[in-house]
Amino acid sequence: YDQLGLADDSFSDDQLIDFMLQHPILINRPIVVTPIGTRLCRPSEVVLDILTEEQRGAFTKEDGEPVVDEHGKQIKK
Repeated sequence: YDQLGLADDSFSDDQLIDFMLQHPILINRPIVVTPIGTRLCRPSEVVLDILTEEQRGAFTKEDGEPVVDEHGKQIKK
């Protein structure tokens, strides 16, 4: 993202999609924006730091590892 200069607002949606097709790793790094801040959410649980409301239920990573239990409490390793 940084190396390609994709933070520049001059790219059209079609150009950004072309970048994602050429560099699929870009799709595997979700950028989440909330009123609290912006994060590159990899690993996925870093999104919890910028949510405006508490997590209300279970949250499991893509590989099946639990991050938040069914009561919304973060599971510490």
